[in-house]
Amino acid sequence: MASNMKKGKKKNPVTNGIFRLIVIVVAIAFFAYAAILGFGKSKSGSINDIKLGLDLQGGVSITYKVKDGANADESAISDTIYKLQLRAQTYSTEAEVYKVGDDRISVDIPAVNDANEILEELGQPGSLSFQNTSGKEYVSGADIKSAQAGIEDKNGNKGYVVQLTFTDEGAKKFAEATKELVGQTLQIIYDGKVVSAPNVKEEITGGSCQIDNIGSYEEAETLASTIRIGALPTELEELSSEVVGAKLGQEAIRTSLIAGGVGLGIVLIFMIVVYGIMGVAADLALLLYVALLVFLLSAFQVTLTLPGIAGMILSIGMAVDANAIIFARIREELYAGRSTNGAIKEGFAKALSAILDGNITTLIAAAVLWIMGIGTVKGFAQTLALGIILSLFTALTVTRFILNALYNLGASNPKLYGIKEEKRDRKITPIGFLQRRKIFFIASGLVIAIGIGGMIYGQTISSEKSIFNYSLEFKGGTSTTIDMGKDMTLQEVQDEVVPIFAEVMGNNDIQSQLVTGTTQITIKTQTQTLEQRTKVAKQLEEKFKVDESSITNQNISATVSNEMKKDAIVAVIVATICMLIYVWFRFKSIIPASSAVLALIHDVLVVLACYAVLRWTVGNTFIACMLTLVGYSINDSIVILDRIRENRKSMTRKDDLQDVVNLSLTQTLGRSMSTSFTTAIMVLVLLILGVASIREFALPLLVGVLVGTYSSICLVSSMYYIMFTRKAKKDNKK
Repeated sequence: MASNMKKGKKKNPVTNGIFRLIVIVVAIAFFAYAAILGFGKSKSGSINDIKLGLDLQGGVSITYKVKDGANADESAISDTIYKLQLRAQTYSTEAEVYKVGDDRISVDIPAVNDANEILEELGQPGSLSFQNTSGKEYVSGADIKSAQAGIEDKNGNKGYVVQLTFTDEGAKKFAEATKELVGQTLQIIYDGKVVSAPNVKEEITGGSCQIDNIGSYEEAETLASTIRIGALPTELEELSSEVVGAKLGQEAIRTSLIAGGVGLGIVLIFMIVVYGIMGVAADLALLLYVALLVFLLSAFQVTLTLPGIAGMILSIGMAVDANAIIFARIREELYAGRSTNGAIKEGFAKALSAILDGNITTLIAAAVLWIMGIGTVKGFAQTLALGIILSLFTALTVTRFILNALYNLGASNPKLYGIKEEKRDRKITPIGFLQRRKIFFIASGLVIAIGIGGMIYGQTISSEKSIFNYSLEFKGGTSTTIDMGKDMTLQEVQDEVVPIFAEVMGNNDIQSQLVTGTTQITIKTQTQTLEQRTKVAKQLEEKFKVDESSITNQNISATVSNEMKKDAIVAVIVATICMLIYVWFRFKSIIPASSAVLALIHDVLVVLACYAVLRWTVGNTFIACMLTLVGYSINDSIVILDRIRENRKSMTRKDDLQDVVNLSLTQTLGRSMSTSFTTAIMVLVLLILGVASIREFALPLLVGVLVGTYSSICLVSSMYYIMFTRKAKKDNKK
């Protein structure tokens, strides 16, 4: 009996490769279209739908005045500013709150143009107290720490509540009040009106309570908002509100985007030249990365400022890092004689731990900064986390998908991957980095010493006796409002009016804005003397025929308060500790973690030294710059430490640790140089083509990238070697 046997159909690799490339090209086209034009009736997801900060789009500016008879001392106003900052940042992480004159507070909220709506939602600051029905007062607004609306589920039925948390002192007062009023009503009175009258069921001693039986979530939100705004240390009344234009013109956005395009083009060419066919795969993945990043920034409604745009452009340079690690591994496998297909599989497998450890470490930092930070720190953390997750996805999934497609289409010759046949069995000769460690330590020590000297010298020559050259965001200044008598564009103001202030002030730390719907402009500078104000007024009168009576000057406080500085510092310290713990856990030793953190501290000190000696302006971009440096430095160090860990596993007793460390450094040197080049080229293009505020951000970043590369290659491994050998000697003695 004859039988028929059929072979299973085997997939055609060429067809498979073509299909994969079509999928990638369609994905790039789709997300690029969405990023540029958006989709749907609302055109959501496009670059035009991204929320912009005050510097790029403008927004609403509301000015409050301390009520007559209210507490107007410095500490009360400072505390009020901080609490208003937290409140305003529920609308945008880029909101600014600062003191104007002696008894006024301004709130600037970006990306909105309806002052009345914001005023209604923000609430009218007034007095808040907790009283019984007879008028006896127990707990004031100053004793409230937070008030949040919420939803609770009681046996499947939704209930709306407000959760109150008290200060330590307030918790004691509230415990006494509720003990006295069990079974009675405790009225919450705001500006003389009862806004809530909950019944006290029991004595509450935990420092928090819940107001329930509220009709709707909207009512709960309104009550929580009223309590929060009434918890301010001093009473305020609205003085004025206006819509203000962007601080920077369209020229700033245009030049930044051009810089991004030029930098991206250079990076794409570099990847192909250095990595051949692998570079083609990386370039396609990078294009998808950029399109997805813009799309998701819009979808998640991340508020974008000019430093944020710079950060996005920088992330393009850093996004190739994972690809560089993978490609270096693939080449190593090819040099070892493995087949191309096997080298691709093994390359991705061996690169995985370094990529994950480096990116997860930075992601931990971003998470801590997002949870604990406020203002620009929180906004930076969102952008950083998004960039890391996208980078991981495109490198580990998309690049591999494309590389396999190209292989199926016939790209199997090792020469296409930069391999020369005559060197297939080459042996890597380690470079003697560790033998030169004393030179590296001395050089780093000298730079840091010069920096400390520069800080001391800078403090002696500075008129404010400060270590750094702080911008008006950090130390306040003067706000000058001018009625120009005619409509002007922001670009005209920056080209014609700002130079007058720059010449008189002797620096470029100047912000300019239009007051929408009027012929007024606002110029913010460092604190002006009477002589400087007179000179400015005279030049404005000569050039623009401006009447001196239409010029008003007011002193303004820093937009970065002392509390915000403390919060940012604490967040960075906690993030560093969390990164240290993670690296310790992953490497099962404190030595690699300590090496990475010490290198990080070195990088921060060197960049701070540059800020002090070169008198770079320390402003809002300073925080973003230092946080970027932290992420870049720790990621670079992890890659090298991971290779040392891997090579140590194959060590024999005859092998010397110094040789193993030198070999690890030599093996990762190409990847370090590639990542540093692509990142540095993006920053360099920003430095050349960007506007003044971008250059303030780009120059320290460029130094940070170079220093981070130096420390990861020359210091991390040396510190690791020294600590490890000392520990080994102690263990041997025991």
